[in-house]
Amino acid sequence: MRKKTIFTSVLCTALFISVSVSAQKAHWAASDDSVAMELIAKEKMWAESNCSPQPGLKEVFADEFQWTAPDGSRFGKDQAMSTDMNHFDRQCRLGDVKIQFFGEVVAIAYGNESCIRKGADGKEFKRCLVWTDTWLKRDGKWQIIAAQDMVVGCPE
Repeated sequence: MRKKTIFTSVLCTALFISVSVSAQKAHWAASDDSVAMELIAKEKMWAESNCSPQPGLKEVFADEFQWTAPDGSRFGKDQAMSTDMNHFDRQCRLGDVKIQFFGEVVAIAYGNESCIRKGADGKEFKRCLVWTDTWLKRDGKWQIIAAQDMVVGCPE
């Protein structure tokens, strides 16, 4: 009976410690956080990719990346990087971006962006997006693993 009690106590303690260690508290990045600044620079690269080629953009996306576009369609890394996806907009601008970390290897970026786009009718219009991107640090490199964009009304 004593061995069973000791075993149960050790097992419960091990489970408690593993749950405590794996539970990650979220924290918002400070404005001078170097990792947050790196992620925001990569977000800017992606936001500007429809206006001009962005060398190195392919490295921003993990191989298993999944993107939910504003129309609800889903794309992987290759499709997101395809020239067919580029609309060759102008005045691509990254807006505010906030980074929230979950431990040392997961971050969520919440942001917005805008551009001037030519519609099917040939007329230009301002297009505004809000988005959420999920970042994962693997093998010492931060990459986006998932993204979801939504078209919103542009502020005046």
